Amino acid sequence: MTTTFARRSAALLACAAFGFATSAYAQEKGQDKTVKIGVLNDMSSLYADIGGPNSVAAIKMAVEDSGMKAKGWTIEVLSGDHQNKPDIGVNIARQWIDNEKVDVIADTPSSGVALAVSNLVKEKNSVLLNSGAATADLTGKACTPNTISYTYDTYMLANGTGKALTKAGGDSWFFLTADYAFGHALERDTSAVVTANGGKVLGGVKHPLNTADFSSFLLQAQSSKAKIVGLANAGGDTTNAIKQASEFGIVQGGQKLAALLLFITDVNSLGLKTAQGLTFTESFYWDLNDSTREWSKRFQKVSPKNAMPSMTVAGNYAAVLHYLKALDALGANPRDGAKVVAKMKEIPTDDPLFGKGPLRVDGRRIIPAYLFEVKKPEESKYPWDYYKLVATITPEDAAKPLEASECPLVKK
Repeated sequence: MTTTFARRSAALLACAAFGFATSAYAQEKGQDKTVKIGVLNDMSSLYADIGGPNSVAAIKMAVEDSGMKAKGWTIEVLSGDHQNKPDIGVNIARQWIDNEKVDVIADTPSSGVALAVSNLVKEKNSVLLNSGAATADLTGKACTPNTISYTYDTYMLANGTGKALTKAGGDSWFFLTADYAFGHALERDTSAVVTANGGKVLGGVKHPLNTADFSSFLLQAQSSKAKIVGLANAGGDTTNAIKQASEFGIVQGGQKLAALLLFITDVNSLGLKTAQGLTFTESFYWDLNDSTREWSKRFQKVSPKNAMPSMTVAGNYAAVLHYLKALDALGANPRDGAKVVAKMKEIPTDDPLFGKGPLRVDGRRIIPAYLFEVKKPEESKYPWDYYKLVATITPEDAAKPLEASECPLVKK
């Protein structure tokens, strides 16, 4: 019995060794079909509703919809909370890449976090699929061969909302700006659009991230007498500012609020009575067409909060779907982030949410944007029926022209 057991044990060990050697040989020959996706975002604070657990759910949908598992791929999705702090975000990303062997990092709302992680990803030759961060610098002066931005940026927001309101007579502006990379970039890009269209910037004030009391900032906005009070912030900061602006009688006093970045989850939180009339720019709305409606209703069933998807949640789904399409085209995971991103730029993008469109050399996904207005309560006919379309912005107008780009990857 002992001899038989010993022989069986030896045989099992030999098989295991052979399996390990075969796996190692397959990886060496570029035939590895394993992928780890790290979803890095705000899971617990002011941006949690924009992405958070909903982004994880959308990315898991992309994995299922890709059909990669049926082709022999093993795909794992991890998640981490960067708490909107660049140092925490980079530490998580470094741990993932070095120890967990994560291949791609997705989402990264908070531009300060995204810029820091993008630098790390370039150093490690990994991949960053940005959907949450807005700064246009990720595809501008800070662009790398390893990072793409799929959903929107500050240039798109400025050339949507900023241009529309200035041309409609809102020719004097005062900014309430989140005091970090995203807010600075959004104020910068919107100010440029306002002045280019004949308007004036009368001033502005910067507020800390996750501000509870906007009273002193709103008093300065009132005192400026600017026609437009531009909110260069997002998430909980935007909703708090809008609620408190209503208490201060900003709109009743003749000034107009411009939510330069507004998400459907913000409108849901505010309610139509408070949010009605707000004009803003997005690249996705769940009720835009049959394709977006079908996917969004599927998503709502798996959403941890039973919510309709925000623009960035939709972007995460589309970006990961295209990333997996690139791996499928390569036939394996080459563990070479720049090579995978190059393949992503080479093959056509086509998904049910954003349709077809190029992924440019600077890493920017070229898609149309839409100018929306929040409906009045009596105009809403069913749950999450919040937007009415004001104008469509062409893909060419929604993204900064390559000839004006500061991205070092762009040849001029």
